[in-house]
Amino acid sequence: MPSPIRPTSSEARQMAARLLHDARHGALGVIDPATGGPMVTRVASIWIDDALHLLVSDLSSHTAALTADPRCSMLISDAAQKGDPLAHPRLTIQCRATFVEKPPLRDPWLAAYPKAKLYIDFADFRMVRMTATAAHLNGGFGKAYRLTPADLNQ
Repeated sequence: MPSPIRPTSSEARQMAARLLHDARHGALGVIDPATGGPMVTRVASIWIDDALHLLVSDLSSHTAALTADPRCSMLISDAAQKGDPLAHPRLTIQCRATFVEKPPLRDPWLAAYPKAKLYIDFADFRMVRMTATAAHLNGGFGKAYRLTPADLNQ
C-alpha cells in the first residue's frame, strides 16, 4: 500500500502556521507520573517567538506531569469550523516542555487573554515553552503530512 503521508509542501507549512498563530487553546497530552498512563487536558496557548507557550498552575496535575517528564504533545485545531470535524485541519506537535520566566511573556499573554490579569501574577502560575520536536498535520481527508520543527517556523 502506498503511504498516506504526502511530501511536505508550502501549503502544508502555511496551514500549520495558520493553526499555530490563530490557536488560543489546544489539548495537552502528558504522562501521568502517578500511573505512567497518558493524560489529556485543554489548555490556553499562544505562539510567541517560534514556540507555543502555556500558562499553567502548580496546582494542576498536568503541571506536575510536565515537571516529572517534559515530553508532551499538543493538538491544535480550528474548533470554530462547523460540520465534520475530521474534514478540518488539525496539528499534533510533539514537544519538550521547559518552564521559562514569566515577565517577558506577561504582556503578550495578557494581550491574548485580558481576563488572565486576575491570576497571572499568582505565585503558583508559571509559563511553559513548548519546543517542537516533530509535528503531524492532518489537513483534512487525504492530506496527512509529517513536519519538522523548522517547517513550523516558516
